[in-house]
Amino acid sequence: MSRTPLPRVRPVPLIAVAHGSRDPRAAATVEDLLDLVRQARPGLPVRAAYLDHAPPTLAGVLAGQAEAAVLPLLLTEAYHSRVDIPGALAEAAARQPRLRVHRGATLGPHPLLTTALERRLAEAGVAAGDPETAVVLVSAGSSDHRANATVARIARDWARRGWWSATAAYASAAAPTPEAEVRRLLAAGAPRVVVAPYLLAPGHFADRIRANTLAAGAKTVADVLGAAPEVASVLLERYEQALGTAERSITA
Repeated sequence: MSRTPLPRVRPVPLIAVAHGSRDPRAAATVEDLLDLVRQARPGLPVRAAYLDHAPPTLAGVLAGQAEAAVLPLLLTEAYHSRVDIPGALAEAAARQPRLRVHRGATLGPHPLLTTALERRLAEAGVAAGDPETAVVLVSAGSSDHRANATVARIARDWARRGWWSATAAYASAAAPTPEAEVRRLLAAGAPRVVVAPYLLAPGHFADRIRANTLAAGAKTVADVLGAAPEVASVLLERYEQALGTAERSITA
């Protein structure tokens, strides 16, 4: 007696929501990251959406969907995740009352992101936990003090991994600035200072951080996190958490 095969269940689409930038390198980096996710999960529909400066919008990507997991491509919980994304979801819900959305958490904080930071530093020739190296963890900065405090906490935790020191700086909205922190560390006797941008994609902030910190005396500025396998792993973990299922990882 033959059995009728069960219908194949289509995976819930993953919608990754980035801030957006006028710089085309940012969207290209987001797509490179999402390509890692697609390679790790063949058959999973994966789309990008942007809050500003670049298409498509979140409401536009959600149009016609019955269900989706909406995941912020943001490194800290701040205004964009607390206000902008809920606002965009409310707009989509008004247009599509039957739309079912699984809202995920921001990428950070997460231990794998620290591993990704060390990957980028290693690519720039900096050994992880070098006791002769002071590392400055630089985020974009936020008007939300809780987001800045999260970055400072990540730096404090990272300092325990053997660095001469690990401290936080902010490209905007908070102190210290990256160049001021580089100068302070050199004045304090740090043998060398390197900079680790806590940024997802290249653009205005990344370019300014590189130029200003090198001018201030930093030995090396690592690349942005970008399409690191650890970041893709965190995104898939947030997807599974949003759906209430088991964690998966693709980190190699």
